[in-house]
Amino acid sequence: MNIAVLLSGGVDSSVALRLLHEKGHQVTAFYLKIWLEDELAFLGDCPWDDDLQYARAVCEQIGVELQVVSMQKEYWNYVVSYVIDEVKVGRTPNPDVFCNKRIKFGMFLDYLNREHAGSFDKIASGHYAYIVHEGDLAHLKQTPDDIKDQTYFLSYLDQTQLQKLIFPIGHLAKHEVRVLAKQFDLPNKDRKDSQGICFLGKLKFSDFIKQYLGEKKGDMIEVETGAMMGTHNGFWFYTIGQRQGLGLAGGPWYVVAKNPATNTVYISRSYHADDKNRDSFMVHKMHWILGAAPAKTVLDVKLRHGAYKHACTLTHTDDGRIFVQLASRDQGIAAGQFAVFYDGDECLGAGIIEQSCDQLPLHFDAAALPRKF
Repeated sequence: MNIAVLLSGGVDSSVALRLLHEKGHQVTAFYLKIWLEDELAFLGDCPWDDDLQYARAVCEQIGVELQVVSMQKEYWNYVVSYVIDEVKVGRTPNPDVFCNKRIKFGMFLDYLNREHAGSFDKIASGHYAYIVHEGDLAHLKQTPDDIKDQTYFLSYLDQTQLQKLIFPIGHLAKHEVRVLAKQFDLPNKDRKDSQGICFLGKLKFSDFIKQYLGEKKGDMIEVETGAMMGTHNGFWFYTIGQRQGLGLAGGPWYVVAKNPATNTVYISRSYHADDKNRDSFMVHKMHWILGAAPAKTVLDVKLRHGAYKHACTLTHTDDGRIFVQLASRDQGIAAGQFAVFYDGDECLGAGIIEQSCDQLPLHFDAAALPRKF
């Protein structure tokens, strides 16, 4: 097959490229330039150039062509602007989900169809996931490595995209990929994994947000008493459930709510109290990978990337939303997060959390602040 391989300069995508090459496929590597180099380089020593240099070295080692495709404008329009808009109103965005949906397997697929029509049978990447084809449907499955599994970030892909994709390392654990990198003697075999979201792996998220939203003093209020306990530099720097970085004595303190209208952050010392259930939420903008909701209503759900899943029960509402009841509590349920649903090892799709059903709404009257939440 002729395969377009998305190459990032990291170990995972490099091993994916080599595996396909070893199997005799015709491979062409593509490096997507999506970073905001001109705007954000001043924030620190960000080795974006290293990514491209490693990608070139990996391709030169086996004589594979590497093409650099600039998608900075598209990335700003469809990912970065989404992040900023969500943070502005107090929600918790996940840019990786939209980067995969809209850029890597969206705009890039459009680019291939436009510039290389009919040239490639598949698109490959170094994601930890795999696809099983049954009849006309492509099923998205988890990798054996629960920690590295990336189906959470792929959960908004549709059938058109999944039918075109292959994940060559999806059957492997991370340590096995590292072994292969050394066997292939890859130029980046000892390179550390990048951390963080897709465009901020080398930057602090707070620095990025400060660049676009600045700083503005606001109050930190104890939610049970209404007492002012301190100040902050902008509600957009905080997430629901956050404990670190509050700078207050007498804790531990946790962020329990934010009011964008008044730039107020509400905190509590009794975040884990038994009377605070935090075990249900509403989901909207639901996307089912197979095109329709499953018949089963007892599933598993991830609220963030990682190995842990909650057992849950789904109740569909007349207006198309879904009420999710967890079998256990989660202290970090926040509006804007993606809830990703599973049946065993199959990723079924995802929706966006509107609101945890036992937390304060994003916009509420501080004068009417309840003593319990």
